[in-house]
Amino acid sequence: MKKHFRYFLSFLLLSSISLVAQNISNTWVSDLGNGHYKNPVLYADYSDPDVCRVGNDYYMVASSFACIPGLPILHSNDLVNWTIIGYALQKMEPEERFTIPQHGNGVWAPSIRYHNNEFYIYFGDPDAGIYMTKTTDPVGTWSPLTLVKAGKGLIDSCPFWDEDGKAYVVHGYAGSRAGMKSVLGIFEMTPDGMKAITESRLVFDGHPDNSTTEGPKFYKRNGYYYIFCPAGGVKTGWQLSLRSKSIYGPYEQKQVMAQGKSDINGPHQGAWVDTPDGKQDWFLHFQDLYAYGRAVLLQPMKWVDNWPVIGIDNKNTGCGTPVSTYSKPDVGKTYPVATPAESDEFNGLTPSLQWQWQANSNPLWYYCAGDRGYLRLFSWQLAGEAKNLWDAPNLYLQKFPAPNFSATTKLTFTPMVIGERTGLVVMGLNYASLTLENTGKGFMLNQISCLNADKGTAETIHASVALTQLTLYLRVKVTQTKEMNKDGINEPKATCTFSYSTDGSSFKILGTAFTAREGKWIGAKVGLYCSRPGASNDSGYADVDWFRVNN
Repeated sequence: MKKHFRYFLSFLLLSSISLVAQNISNTWVSDLGNGHYKNPVLYADYSDPDVCRVGNDYYMVASSFACIPGLPILHSNDLVNWTIIGYALQKMEPEERFTIPQHGNGVWAPSIRYHNNEFYIYFGDPDAGIYMTKTTDPVGTWSPLTLVKAGKGLIDSCPFWDEDGKAYVVHGYAGSRAGMKSVLGIFEMTPDGMKAITESRLVFDGHPDNSTTEGPKFYKRNGYYYIFCPAGGVKTGWQLSLRSKSIYGPYEQKQVMAQGKSDINGPHQGAWVDTPDGKQDWFLHFQDLYAYGRAVLLQPMKWVDNWPVIGIDNKNTGCGTPVSTYSKPDVGKTYPVATPAESDEFNGLTPSLQWQWQANSNPLWYYCAGDRGYLRLFSWQLAGEAKNLWDAPNLYLQKFPAPNFSATTKLTFTPMVIGERTGLVVMGLNYASLTLENTGKGFMLNQISCLNADKGTAETIHASVALTQLTLYLRVKVTQTKEMNKDGINEPKATCTFSYSTDGSSFKILGTAFTAREGKWIGAKVGLYCSRPGASNDSGYADVDWFRVNN
């Protein structure tokens, strides 16, 4: 424990200046500054969040699928103000498989627990099985992945260590791989958490009333084993709680949170935590916001007759309704406002922690020239049968951070061959970009889009302008509107408008408005790329001076 806090205090001392000066969002702050907060506490795609508390510190992990680095680790002291402190996964395994984008594959619904002075993360890869990684220092290096249980379709895993020293994992099943879903299984593993020692045993069947039961989290309280899990689908479902006096059941079931008359659709899987004094209980979960991804919300929770009630239950039905605003958790003191990193001046030896690649990264893709204040992105050839940027591993992207925001970057392009290009991109199943290209007729700035990119469709150029200046300012402004969809959900739409400048002050809109679309199990992202059309023995590059996110 002392070692863990020493590491964390060192991290805070080294990063306190940047956290205060640079990383407070200009677009979304959950802390209202008056003792209350607004949901989401994270208006960004931290899908399938799980949280554990160690002393006064809360640690969150979220799904990362095939984006690298993976398994983001976030920290908070009050459950409202969160920062990214690192990643547990630097390469997805097997490495050769994940050198090309594997959209929607990889890390599904991780869980994080603190046991015997170590942090453990478990997750399911639907094509391989259940993996584990651990550390004594969440800011530091995590252990190489251990395959705890091999099996196709095993997902959404959560460990549990009982008082007798035995260890278990509860998990779900991916219907796309296992041929079955809406059921939960439990297996026993070695007490060190390294290896399954029994087959999975089904303990809950969600057919037919709780279809798509998934994302289980395992707890014990007052002699009951509890499994918290969502059912009914990501956008239209509810929260269940299961309880039993025996670890293998039978389990009683109860619906403990549903949308009701709130605007918070879905309320999907998450984590139960308490305050350091044990007097308050809270639940963090996600809400699917379509193109904006799966945002994280915080709900009050209480126990009634040994059942959790999540949200506000004004009618005493035992099933709560999500809150939009509420009093902050009473954690004994007030902590400063903090938000995940969004902007990056590229003044360090590494970029800020919000960035991820679309696949396992290659050291030849970039160079951090922090002493000179820029990030150099080298052009890279699309591999094999790649038809568009959906298949490009070297897109450098970050999550949408708010309902309304602008992202502006300053870059200088230095191409070597015809066809090299760089640009600012909004990425998803549909994508759009401002692309500066070295053509046979000179340098062109194009505003492009690609609809149904995952189907291999070609890009469309909507507008072009010839340029001689290769230092440019590129901007995309994202504006949210809402529209009632076929499911009766007031769906948020993200309209993107692209513009450019040659002087950094006067911007000209280029092309047509674009409606962003989510990716495969993730929200739309915004970021940078540099590519070339074929193999060569050297590379052009784009020097990115900065990337700034504002209102």
